[in-house]
This record gives sequence, structure tokens and C-alpha cells, in this order.
Amino acid sequence: MIVIIGVILVIGAVLGGFSMAGGHIGALIHPSEFITIGGAALGGLIVSAPKKVLIDLMKGVLQSIKGSPFNKSAYEEAFKCMYDLLRLARRDGMLALEPHVSKPEESSIFAKYPKVLHNHHLLHFICGGLGPLIDATVKPEQMAELLEAELKVLDEEHHAPMNALTKVADALPGFGIVAAVLGIVITMGHIDGPPAEIGHKVGAALVGTFLGILLSYGFAAPLATRMEFLAHAEGAFFRTLSSIIVGFANNLPPKVAIEMARRSVTREFRPERDELDEWFKEAEAA
Repeated sequence: MIVIIGVILVIGAVLGGFSMAGGHIGALIHPSEFITIGGAALGGLIVSAPKKVLIDLMKGVLQSIKGSPFNKSAYEEAFKCMYDLLRLARRDGMLALEPHVSKPEESSIFAKYPKVLHNHHLLHFICGGLGPLIDATVKPEQMAELLEAELKVLDEEHHAPMNALTKVADALPGFGIVAAVLGIVITMGHIDGPPAEIGHKVGAALVGTFLGILLSYGFAAPLATRMEFLAHAEGAFFRTLSSIIVGFANNLPPKVAIEMARRSVTREFRPERDELDEWFKEAEAA
């Protein structure tokens, strides 16, 4: 919703200022310019980026419109889920977690927390982090390094589509110039025409430069920045869960491990200590 409001403001400010200065909106409507600039930008993106990056970019754009799912509600479910899992391991031993981790879609614990269960990457991260503890294949001091390696890959996957979109934003003014040059070439073919016709064609050519710059600095670049903020939010969320797993691996009680993780959450989403205690009680009663 915020992205849509921003887009409306950008378009409204540009068209409103143009109209106030005495311009006619129809003078900016030239489908050929949109086709030239949009087609060239899309083609350049397809040439430069692998298929996975293109798919991740489309998902990132859609997620930017929807907003970040890693809000306070997501932290609440994640903390409750981790508390349930770690409390079970503390009470019945690590092997009690094995059926929940090996088949999370059939787990009675994960079933209580749909935001965790339906997030494939989050579910994989939790189960992948707890798996080595269940198998006793890593030492507690190795868990931090193990999870950090996975977080690094997550960061790299996030930055790839952002970099691709940023390069498109950088190229759009150039494509606008290409459209403008094509417009001037067309104008030269009608140089013997009436002044009004020549003026119309020159104006259409200049619209190409205008569109290239507007699409770059008004849409593509801000969208890439928003995707970066969303990536930071997701990375922070995963790092919080990582600290819980590492804390538990080092024999911290579940409540203490989650309390330590709580302090790393940004103030926007960080629960108060009393609120966290209430979450623990709700998880125990569920």
C-alpha cells in the first residue's frame, strides 16, 4: 500500500507541476516511447540476469508492494514456536525434536504457527539449524559459524535481484536518450513539414529523455532501495532465530536464549520483557 501511495505521489507531482506550468497531459502520452524504453530495459535485464535472479526480482517487487512479513506478529509466532521446540528438547531430550524437524509439515508444534509453517525458507532454516544438534554432528561452539554460513548465502541471494534492478535504473536514462535520438531521426525525415508538425515530433523525442529519467529516479531506483530495506528486515529476523539456536546449543535455557535474542530485535518490533513472558505463557497453554 505504501508503495502504491508513493507511485501516485510521484505521478501526481510530475503531472500536476506540468499542468500548472501550462502543459497539456496529452503531450506526454507517446506509446512508442514507452515501448522503446520499456522493451529495451526489459531486454537488457533478461540478457544480464540469470533465470533465478529474474524470478527473485519479480517476487521481490511483489513483496515490496505487499510490505515486509517480518513484523512484530511474525516475531511473536517465531518466539513462541522456538520456545515450544526448545522446551520440548529440554524436557524430553533432543531426540524428541527429531519427528518435528524431519517432517515439519506433520508437526503438531509447527501446525500451531502458520506464519512459520508456510514460510519455506524460515522453516528450512529452523529445521536445518536444529538438525545438527539432534544428530550431535557439530559442537556447540561450531553452531554460530554453521548458521553464519547460511545467513551469508541468504544475504547474497537478496542482493542479486537488487543489483539487477539497480543496473536497470542506471540504464534507463540512457534508453531514454536512445528513444530521443530515434525521435530526432524521425523529425529529420519531416524537416520540410510545417512548424507545428516538427514541434510535435521534437516534443515526442524529448518525452523519451523525460521518461527515461523519471522511470529511473522515480520508480526503479526507489523500488531497489525498498527491496534492500526488506532484505535487511528478513536478514535481521533470521539472525535473531540464529542467536536463539546458538544460545540453546550452548546450554542456555529456552527462556534465556530467547530473551537474549529479543534484545537484538529493532525497537520497532522488539517485545517488552512482560510481553515476552506473556507469549511464553500462551505457548505453554496452547
